[in-house]
Amino acid sequence: MELAVREAVAGDAHDVRDVHLTSIEGLAGQAYTDEQIRAWAHDRDPEQYPIDSEKTVFLVAEHDEEIVGFGWMKPNADDYFRADIDGEITAIYVHPTVARNGIGTRIYDELEARAVRAGITSLGLWASLNAVPFYQAQGYARVTDHVHEYHGETLTLVEMENRCLR
Repeated sequence: MELAVREAVAGDAHDVRDVHLTSIEGLAGQAYTDEQIRAWAHDRDPEQYPIDSEKTVFLVAEHDEEIVGFGWMKPNADDYFRADIDGEITAIYVHPTVARNGIGTRIYDELEARAVRAGITSLGLWASLNAVPFYQAQGYARVTDHVHEYHGETLTLVEMENRCLR
């Protein structure tokens, strides 16, 4: 599959939102209930994505000029992590029609490479239950579980860390 990974631009926000919703609805069904998925996907606004933020690296993956995945990283991790980490992978999502073709890995590899170039030595994230195997394959280890509320539904998320960046 021919794929281009590039920095996102403001005009990508609606397509990013569409991939986000479709990915949640299409890939999380074995890990969460229908009610949890609806709450998680509820009310996503294209303006919520920090595409233009100087505090993030926001990438999209394109196939045949369509956005099929995205991911973003914060070089400075937020303080809600239990692990002592430098940077944060905030999200990686892939459209379900092209999932498991290496797109998430390509996005992750580029985010990690940028983290290493920025001097970051450890990354953390909160993974949905369905994404834990993907992040384990990237070298992440489980730190702890967290319960997060989305629009009245609670979801278990897994805090993970990687101290062996490539």
